[in-house]
Amino acid sequence: MRESQHISIYIERPAAQVYAYIANPANLPNWAAGLSGSIEQRDGRWFAESPMGEIEVIFVPENPYFVLDHDVRLSDGTMFNNPMRVIDYDTGCEVVFTLRRQAGRPEDEYEADAKAIRTDLATLKRLLER
Repeated sequence: MRESQHISIYIERPAAQVYAYIANPANLPNWAAGLSGSIEQRDGRWFAESPMGEIEVIFVPENPYFVLDHDVRLSDGTMFNNPMRVIDYDTGCEVVFTLRRQAGRPEDEYEADAKAIRTDLATLKRLLER
């Protein structure tokens, strides 16, 4: 079954500032608890420690559209694509993360993933609205 959820949060900061913060992988440990406990750059690539072991995080190149799509490669080579955007909106912006349900993923695990993303986005909002 193919299923996606678009999970978003409004942040009262200019879109360009929010994009610049998220686009810097060094900031991931500050807000993305489910992705990285620590992160380091090796030979131009970003590697993070996570509950799944060491992972590689690969963001799309910097762009004027505030697209933050990124791949997460597990140590076994499995790759997950994560669409993400910052959308200019009024005096702030909306950050939208698309969670895709992986084949065979039980409903309770899929919902736990959605909850973790909502928590991460709420942390991002708190950090950036200080």
